Amino acid sequence: MVDTVEQYNEDSVKSLKWNEHIRHRPGMYIGKLGDGSSHDDGIYVLLKEIIDNSIDEYMMGHGRSIDVTIKEHTVTVRDYGRGIPLGKLVACVSQINTGAKYDSKVFKKAVGLNGVGSKAVNALSSHFYAQTFREGKLKSAEFQKGDLLKESPEEESEQRNGTLITFTPDQLLFGNYHYIPEYVEQMLWNYCYLNTGLIINFNGQRFQAKNGLLDMLERAINGNPLLFPIIHIKDDDFECAFTHSSRQSGEEYYSFVNGQHTTQGGTHLSAFREAIVKTIREFYGKDFEPGDIRSSIIAAVSVKVNEPVFESQTKTKLGSQYMEPGGVTINKFINDILKKKLDNYLHMNSETAEALYRKILQNEKERKEMANIKKLARESVKKVSLHNKKLRDCRVHYNSNDDRRLESTLFITEGDSASGSITKSRDVNTQAVFSLRGKPLNCFGMSKKVVYENEEFNLLQAALNIEDDLENLRYNYIVIATDADVDGMHIRLLLLTFFLQFFPDLVKAGHIYILQTPLFRVRNKKKTIYCYSEEERVSAIAELGPNPEITRFKGLGEISPDEFKHFIDQNMRLDPVILKHSGDIHKVLSYYMGKNTPDRQKFIIHNLRSDDEIEKELVA
Repeated sequence: MVDTVEQYNEDSVKSLKWNEHIRHRPGMYIGKLGDGSSHDDGIYVLLKEIIDNSIDEYMMGHGRSIDVTIKEHTVTVRDYGRGIPLGKLVACVSQINTGAKYDSKVFKKAVGLNGVGSKAVNALSSHFYAQTFREGKLKSAEFQKGDLLKESPEEESEQRNGTLITFTPDQLLFGNYHYIPEYVEQMLWNYCYLNTGLIINFNGQRFQAKNGLLDMLERAINGNPLLFPIIHIKDDDFECAFTHSSRQSGEEYYSFVNGQHTTQGGTHLSAFREAIVKTIREFYGKDFEPGDIRSSIIAAVSVKVNEPVFESQTKTKLGSQYMEPGGVTINKFINDILKKKLDNYLHMNSETAEALYRKILQNEKERKEMANIKKLARESVKKVSLHNKKLRDCRVHYNSNDDRRLESTLFITEGDSASGSITKSRDVNTQAVFSLRGKPLNCFGMSKKVVYENEEFNLLQAALNIEDDLENLRYNYIVIATDADVDGMHIRLLLLTFFLQFFPDLVKAGHIYILQTPLFRVRNKKKTIYCYSEEERVSAIAELGPNPEITRFKGLGEISPDEFKHFIDQNMRLDPVILKHSGDIHKVLSYYMGKNTPDRQKFIIHNLRSDDEIEKELVA
């Protein structure tokens, strides 16, 4: 009998070069790869890592502006800070754990503390070019996948001090990626909100904020009716702005540490949520339920911490307990500020205090009314056996700190044939399927009560595990997969209405997507090309020559499972559902799903074009 067990000996132990390790295990450094369709895909983390270094310079009082350019796949970031010391340029971008941020006297309350960021960008880029301008001199270095290609000698320069980094993420790792401008713009706006006076120039646009988090919240709300004006509180190392919406429920937070957008929150956000409850209870002298106080709150919170500890390299969740090692706790620091300044504000603004009190009582009443409905809804979920009838589940579920679980996906589709095709084609480890029965209800303008009374919505909510909040969301990607016809588009709109009406945070957090599936298959004996648009079909016909076989896919159910698996694998095409401003929700839903049919008819008639017109335009 042949022994097939691999031998474990000295030859089994290998030492990788720094860049080889990063390329071999990118998830350890940037979370996940992705193609740019998700706001937390790796290409945005690479951009953020470089800008973070420039922001740290600004926070230390060096350089008022940052120039960012993205042209196709190549990114350039130029700041006007002190510049990297000339003799340390190569080391700072290619030697792991090398940098000035280990010296807290030089970089106080910096974002990047691990000496990894720019090295990860270097290693994961097919081309990386670094220049530093300092005291009338210039030094540059050029890399390929982290390997040094060329290092120039120091030379004289008349340019202003600072650093210039140009990089191109490696397509071998990120595939056919693309930067979505809205994601980049939101990142840049966040930097400006948190650094009053900072100017960022991006592809010809200028970004600047004058009033910090107050500007952020006003832009996010964008017309959403409020119960009272935004309360804006500032301290040396703490800032917050918050209000309550009169239209939406739930809790909406934007949290930051040292300028880093902590999308998963952390100790600072927990401290804020607790401090709000404690302060308001003491102000009114009543032991309100925390949920009744915070329901419909919209808040932005920022704290500056010395030597912060994050729960991952991508810094999406703060783990620090103290403002600085051995110092006051973050919880006490935030609580003391709110106890003093929020209490003073409410005493000085009686109309706001009265509006908040009425809202808390309203939330309390609604919570009690919903209690029995929720109980019946949970019993209903158990009776219909969710996991056997509606949901074909996967084996692993969403965890923001696990790059494998980040892939967890729920396809929402309609009809037995379409559900069957996806079910047979999917990766059972990470991909689940929820099957709709016909068209869901148009829930625009309805209360949350309908989610529990409508069986389809109730089951979908249970499958996602989002009844109370998003903390236990079971899937990172929630993908609407419908046919590319009128009925399919209608179902898509009805589902988007459901999410925007009752769970807008799912959209804001970048969890909702539309699955692109091919409209045509163009093939000859040698090659098959799947086309997702008329333009791609015309191009495929030109490439394959005369008389290729052309198949028009009318529905998902017509695509065989063997073919379908190619459309939901690692090359899956997803269109993210992007909501630019919170206040747009009611306006958008009212137009598309409300009772304004004549207005919609005029819009459709004005913009309608025939297939012949579209094809002539594409051919031309």
